[in-house]
Amino acid sequence: MLNPWRLRLLSQLDSLGTVRAVAQAAHLSASSVSQQLAVLEAETRTQLLERTGRRVRLTPAGLMLARRARGILDQMDSVEAELRSLGEEPVGSVRLGAFQSAIHSLCVPAVTRLARTHPHLDVELIELEPHESMPALRVGDADIIITTTDFVEHPLGSDVDIVPLATDPIVLILPPERAARGPADLAAYADEPWAFDTPKSYMANLATRLCRESGFEPRVVCRFSNYLMTLQHVEAGLSIALLPGLAVDPRYRVATRELADPVTRTITAVIRRGAPPRAAVHLVLEELRRIRELPVDPRLSTTFEA
Repeated sequence: MLNPWRLRLLSQLDSLGTVRAVAQAAHLSASSVSQQLAVLEAETRTQLLERTGRRVRLTPAGLMLARRARGILDQMDSVEAELRSLGEEPVGSVRLGAFQSAIHSLCVPAVTRLARTHPHLDVELIELEPHESMPALRVGDADIIITTTDFVEHPLGSDVDIVPLATDPIVLILPPERAARGPADLAAYADEPWAFDTPKSYMANLATRLCRESGFEPRVVCRFSNYLMTLQHVEAGLSIALLPGLAVDPRYRVATRELADPVTRTITAVIRRGAPPRAAVHLVLEELRRIRELPVDPRLSTTFEA
């Protein structure tokens, strides 16, 4: 009988490309992953992997099984949830991945409401930036992700369904004593010290591009993966930053300015297309859509779609 855990490892190998990447994602050693895949070959009596130099790649049989495995695992999750919820409200576990500014503004309110209305539904909330969330969705480490359609490095493909949630402007963040009215021309801040997100992240790539389009290379003095640390650094007068409007926490004394050339990102919820319908997944999606329709804190420069 096929082992679901080993099927997941094989599916991850197809999506992530290397045994080392699979090991990191599964919190295992590379040798453990290789051993489990060898056991899967023995279980199936089929060669699933072949070595090319120092790398391992899937054989045609391995590729077929890896891509069928995702559907098999989805079907197992669906059957388990259906068995648990026969004649009752939706139950089970839903893994919701989201970038940090969406966690406190969309996910936490949605999960809080669901905990009151559906106490037997477990929502596992996972922080995943856009460059991490789509691979996680495709290999089954997340059932729903909140991401942006504007992250060109990881475009959304035809294998997913997209639910628009909101539009969110990118704003310039300044120390409170430098508050000013009107849109900001980034070129006027060419000599400033900048706080950036970590390399290759959505905001780091976007901020770099916007600065370069304004004619300068930003002088980056710090990098934080946490927006609250960025806000604290700016509040102290040590830097300025570009952040999404949703990331601006009103507890920090900072000034925000719209950009002279407005930039917005489209926030979406995404699920795998073709996965068996699960009442629990659709319930979480509906709650996310309901949350985005609630009144927005006027201190945040965010416009939600109708």
